[in-house]
Amino acid sequence: MNSATPVRIPWPALRRPLVAILRGLRPDEAEGVVGALIEEGFEAIEIPLNSPDPFASIEAAARLAPPGVLIGAGTVLTVEQVDLLNYAGGQLMVSPNVDAQVIGRASRHGMVTMPGVMTPTEALAAVKAGASALKFFPANLLGPALIQAIAVVLPPGTVVGAVGGVGESEFAAYAGAGIRTFGLGSSLYRPGATAGEVKAKARAVIAAYDAAIDLSQETQRAGR
Repeated sequence: MNSATPVRIPWPALRRPLVAILRGLRPDEAEGVVGALIEEGFEAIEIPLNSPDPFASIEAAARLAPPGVLIGAGTVLTVEQVDLLNYAGGQLMVSPNVDAQVIGRASRHGMVTMPGVMTPTEALAAVKAGASALKFFPANLLGPALIQAIAVVLPPGTVVGAVGGVGESEFAAYAGAGIRTFGLGSSLYRPGATAGEVKAKARAVIAAYDAAIDLSQETQRAGR
């Protein structure tokens, strides 16, 4: 293979492609909050690097997580941060932008990558760089119809996620547009929330997601 060819780590077959975004999580909270999310069925957890001592939290979460559960970082901007994430045991790299060097370094570490995009140009650049999935952000400004329209020009099988201002009440609208992957931040976790509070919210989110996907599938069957 040509050395210039980007390495692409496929997006894993998660039971529910929901990414929990724990912005503001402290290391002393990591075990309880992450454990609660895993117990309720979350399989992808992102700790943004503008949280207090984020790599300590990522390391604690990675030790706790069973095989198949992705622990990683968000707001990753440099290759140096990617290397630190790898050292902490992270397997998921989420960024707010498309930087081919950052995506490439993460992919070479074997990480699942999810860069942030907003336009067809950014989306196609991310795919070309080897992104595992695309994070359309802010989704609440773009809306499901626009994301769906952009997804049409992407290579078949491209995983498209909606992040930003999306909660359980919006799942059905996005699912109806063919979007199944979501990143959930403040609707799931706010700084200072207890593990019990997060667990209750996670349970509600999982139930809403399952109901929205079931409704979408029923609608598709009815339209055949």
